[in-house]
Amino acid sequence: MPDAATTTALPDVATLLAEAVGSLGGSERPGQVRMAEAVAESIRGGAHLAVQAGTGTGKSLAYLVPAIRHAIENESTVVISTATIALQRQLVDRDLPRLAKVLTPLVGREPSFAILKGRRNYLCLHRVHTGAPEDPQDTALFDPFEVSAMGRQVKRLHEWSSDTETGDRDELVPGVTDQAWRQVSVTARECLGMSRCPVGVDCFAERARAQAGRADVVVTNHALLAIDAMGDAPVLPEHEVVIVDEAHDLVDRVTSAATAEITSASVAAAARRCGRQVDQQVVDRLVEAGEGLALVFEDSRHGRLEELPPALGAALRTVRDSAHGCITALGTERREDVDGATERRLAMALLDDVHDTAERLLEAFDGDEAERRDVVWLTGMPRDPHDAPPTAVRVAPLGVGGLLRERLFGPRTVVLTSATLALGGSFDTLARQWGLPPAAPQAGRAAGTATSSPPPSDGAEVAWQGMDVGSPFQHSKSGILYIARHLPPPGRTGLHEDYLTELAELVEAAGGRTLGLFSSMRAAKQATEALRERLDVPLLCQGDDSTSLLVSKFAEDPSTCLFGTLSLWQGVDVPGSALQLVVMDRIPFPRPDDPLASARQRAVAASGGNGFITVAGTHAALLLAQGAGRLLRSANDRGVIAILDPRLMTARYGGFLRASLPPFWTTTDPEIARAALRRIDV
Repeated sequence: MPDAATTTALPDVATLLAEAVGSLGGSERPGQVRMAEAVAESIRGGAHLAVQAGTGTGKSLAYLVPAIRHAIENESTVVISTATIALQRQLVDRDLPRLAKVLTPLVGREPSFAILKGRRNYLCLHRVHTGAPEDPQDTALFDPFEVSAMGRQVKRLHEWSSDTETGDRDELVPGVTDQAWRQVSVTARECLGMSRCPVGVDCFAERARAQAGRADVVVTNHALLAIDAMGDAPVLPEHEVVIVDEAHDLVDRVTSAATAEITSASVAAAARRCGRQVDQQVVDRLVEAGEGLALVFEDSRHGRLEELPPALGAALRTVRDSAHGCITALGTERREDVDGATERRLAMALLDDVHDTAERLLEAFDGDEAERRDVVWLTGMPRDPHDAPPTAVRVAPLGVGGLLRERLFGPRTVVLTSATLALGGSFDTLARQWGLPPAAPQAGRAAGTATSSPPPSDGAEVAWQGMDVGSPFQHSKSGILYIARHLPPPGRTGLHEDYLTELAELVEAAGGRTLGLFSSMRAAKQATEALRERLDVPLLCQGDDSTSLLVSKFAEDPSTCLFGTLSLWQGVDVPGSALQLVVMDRIPFPRPDDPLASARQRAVAASGGNGFITVAGTHAALLLAQGAGRLLRSANDRGVIAILDPRLMTARYGGFLRASLPPFWTTTDPEIARAALRRIDV
C-alpha cells in the first residue's frame, strides 16, 4: 500500500494495457481489450461481472491491469482468487513481477503483490522447535530422527526450516506427504497466537498476512476466500474488489470448504489430546462415545440420510455432550507455560471440531425437509459386506448461493472469469449457483438451484452482467468435434469392446499424441491395458508416476499417449504437436448415488426447476468444456476432440451440453475424424 496519495492522474486502462502487451512481446487482442475495459467499468461502477474468455485471450493481463490501477489510485487492496496452485504460481512468479516492472514508470511507483494461503500451508517454527507430535500415541513414529521414510521427510523439513524465507509448503520441491507436513504445521485453531508464541515475531504465516496487508494485489485461493466469507473474523486483508479466476470451480471449492465430517477415529484423537489436562473420568466418557459411534457405523448403510436414524442420533448427541464436557473441563484461556498452552490449544482444536460437527449434524434434520440447508451422508461403506465398516458421517451445504450472495457479492464488487462460464449458451446457469439473479429470465436454460441459506431479505437487487469476449483461436478451422453416434450407450461395467476398438483406431490414426480423459480410474486403466496390447505407441496412465512427471514425459514425446481421470481434465497444458487428439469416454455426469448431487437435484425439482440439467447437466457441461479446452493451447494447434458417448448427440440434454463446448466443426463420421488425424500427423 502506498504511503501517500497519488498526486497525478493515472493513465487509463487501455493505455496501461497497450504498454504492458507491447513491452511483454505480445500483440493486441480485441477480446483482451474488451475484457480489460469491462473489468475497469465493473470496478468503477460496482456492478458484478462474469467474463468468459477463451484460451489465448490473455485474461490474466486483462484483469491484472485494471486491478493494479484501481489499487494504486484508491490506495486499496484487490484480492484475486484462483482454484489451482498452478495459476497462483503463474500469477505470483511470472505475470505480476513482469507487469509490475512495466507499469512502474506509468503509475508512479512499483505495484506490490503478495500470496496468502491458509495457516496450515505455512511451516510453524514453534512446532519445528518443540517437535510436538500430531498424536501422543505416535511419538516414536514421528520422531524426526527415526530411520524411516516419515522420519527422513520430517528431518528434511527441519533442515528446510533454516533455509526457507517464506515457509510456504508449495516452495518445497520435491514435496512431502500430508502426514509429514502435519508435524511442522498448525491450523488456525491450534495456533498459540503471535503474542503468546515464543517465535511469534518470526512466524511465516503472520509475515505472509502482514505482507498481504500492505500489498496492492493479494493472490489467494477459493478455499481461503470461502473461509473469509464464512467466518466472523477476517482472514484476508480489507478489500472491496475480488477477482475470481477459474470461477467455474468456485461453487465446488466453497462447498468443499464448508463440508465437515466426524469419525470414531477423530473422536478418539480428541480424547487422547486431552491427556492429563482433564479428569480421566471426563475423558473416558468421550472415549466411550467414540466407541459407541463406531458400533453404530457397523450397523449402518452408506449413502444419503433423509432422516436421522435413532441410533446414530443418540450416538452423535453423546459425542457432542461428551466433547462439551471436555471443553468445559479444559476451561478458559489461562496463564500457563508455553508447552501447556500448546497442548491445550491442540486439544481444544480437536474438541471444538468434534463438538461443532456433531451439533451441525444433529441440527441438519431440524424442521421440514424443504427447509433443511445441509445434506448428511455416511461414506466409506464398501460394497463387500465382509470389508471394514463405514468410516465417516459427512455434512455439506445443499447449496452455497445464499452464502456467496450475502457474504461475497453483498459487500464487494466481484469479477468472475474463466474459459467456461456460459453453459448451454447462458451465464444464468452458473449465476444461480452463485446466488445471483438471472440476467435475462427469458433466456434461462436451467431453472433454480438450492441455496444453503435464504438470500438477504432487504429486497436489494444485485446488478451484474455476463460477457463472452471469445477466443483468438479459430475453433471451427483448428479443431473437429467428433461424436461417436454409432456406438452403444456407455455401460456400468467398464468400457464396451466397441469403445476400445474405436479408441484404438483413433489413437493409431493420430500416431499417439493422445490425451485420454476417462470418467473413472477403472476405465482409464482398462483402456491403457487394452491399447498396450493392440498398439505400438508409448502409453502412460495416471498413477504410474507423479502427475507432473507424466505430463512432462507426454509433452516431450509426440508419439506418447496419456490416459487419466478427473484431475487431468484441468491440469494438462501441452501446446504443440504432442497433443492432437483428446478423447473422452463418456459424458461426465456425477454418480447417480452421489449424495450431494442427488440431494441438490431433488431440491431444484421441488422448487419447480429442472434438477437434472441444473445439477448433473451443469457438472457435466463444465467438465466437457474443460476437457475440450485441453486441445487448443496455442494459435497453431490443430486436432480432434473425440467424445465416445453417443448420448451427446441423441439425448434431449445433448443440445445443452454441445452448446457449452467451444465452436468446433462437428461430425459423427468416424472416418472423417481419422482422416483428419492422419493428415495432421504427416
